[in-house]
Amino acid sequence: MNKSRTTRWILLALVAAGLGYYGWQRYHGDTHETAANGAQKGTRNAVRVSVATVEKADFPVYQTSLGTVQAFNTVVVRSRVDGQIDKIAFTEGQLVKQGDLLAEIDPRPYQAVLDQAKAKKDQDEANLANTNLDLQRYIKLGEFATRQQLDTQRSSVSQLTAQIAADVAAISNAQTQLDYTQIGAPISGVVGLRQVDIGNIVNAAQQTGIVTITQIEPITVIFTAPEDQLPDIKNAQGANALKTIALTTDGKRPLAEGKLAVVNNQVDSTSGTIRLKAVFDNKDHALWPGQSVSTRLLVSTLKDATVVPDEAVQHGTRGLYAFVVGQDNKADLRTVKVSQSIDGRSVIEEGLSPGEKVITTGQFKVAPGTLVSVAVASSDPKVQPE
Repeated sequence: MNKSRTTRWILLALVAAGLGYYGWQRYHGDTHETAANGAQKGTRNAVRVSVATVEKADFPVYQTSLGTVQAFNTVVVRSRVDGQIDKIAFTEGQLVKQGDLLAEIDPRPYQAVLDQAKAKKDQDEANLANTNLDLQRYIKLGEFATRQQLDTQRSSVSQLTAQIAADVAAISNAQTQLDYTQIGAPISGVVGLRQVDIGNIVNAAQQTGIVTITQIEPITVIFTAPEDQLPDIKNAQGANALKTIALTTDGKRPLAEGKLAVVNNQVDSTSGTIRLKAVFDNKDHALWPGQSVSTRLLVSTLKDATVVPDEAVQHGTRGLYAFVVGQDNKADLRTVKVSQSIDGRSVIEEGLSPGEKVITTGQFKVAPGTLVSVAVASSDPKVQPE
């Protein structure tokens, strides 16, 4: 009896202990689940945004404009003598060097004139030699030769000497005319479309050229700047040649980098602008005559400027503003003042300090005091939230 009763009490104690442990587990499990659900709910209520750090950096100040590419030199190649074209020695669009053969005119008539001039010189030299011999004979005759005979003979020698000088000039002219039958490139550059074909007759008086050569190394860009920026440009240009960047017309892709060479000598009173010329080496031929480009003229550089991505600056009814994320992950609205903006970056004069975190995407869901969740921390304006 006693043993059976003891066993029963032991079983009851074990059951009570199990029930107590089960109740303890349920109580603490519900507490942890409630806490987890609360944290999850708080996270779910936060607005997901991207942020960037306000930076302190040197910021280049550019004067932007539209410009047109112009060749340093453009030459219409024409014939300087009359004749038939026997040879075209270039390919349209070819890059040629100064002196390269472009075309050849039938040289035979000019070669004949040259040969004739040379023969005339030989003839006159022979006459001069004979006249000199006669002069020497008259001199040896002494008193047996009259003074008139000596003077006449000396005059003949002088005339033939002058004639030989004229023959030399005629030979030089004939040689020049013959050389003109070989038409060479007057400058280095790119040849355009051919205007005359083989077999055509050309002459020096005609206006139509054989081909046009355009110099592209180096090359220039003509653009304008507002007249109120002229003092800044002149002051900066006095120290060093200002860097000029040529870009595609949409301003997205740089093409070449050069230097400002010329500031025009007068302002256009009609438009209130000044014309400028920049020079580019153009070794890769990225610029082409007649091409429209965007230009950036580096006027100055702001040292240790406060810089943010453009996406951080918003437009409101009261002006420009930006949202800053504080230590408590809450959004704080700041009124800002922007002085410069280019290439996706803006210079902040007032309202922000270096090191602060500004919201770059997701602002339309944010109000002052809104709890935010940072998705991406980056100063790159191209980075988007996940």
